[in-house]
Amino acid sequence: MRSMRRGIKEMDIILGRFADTGLHDLDEAGLGLYDALLSENDHDLYQWVTGHTAPPPRFSDLIDRIARVSTPAG
Repeated sequence: MRSMRRGIKEMDIILGRFADTGLHDLDEAGLGLYDALLSENDHDLYQWVTGHTAPPPRFSDLIDRIARVSTPAG
């Protein structure tokens, strides 16, 4: 639910899609990291997922996974 009720609609869509399709692939440590990611500011998250700014190193791999699952293939 925290993935789909964010501050901005874009992150509702991006994280909601990831929650639907990608959460089941995360182990316990990955789920803990995802939980920590959900505490980050939506505007920062959007910048990271869209590649406009680099995420903090601890979130890099997770952000890459979210971006691959949550953005349409071009």
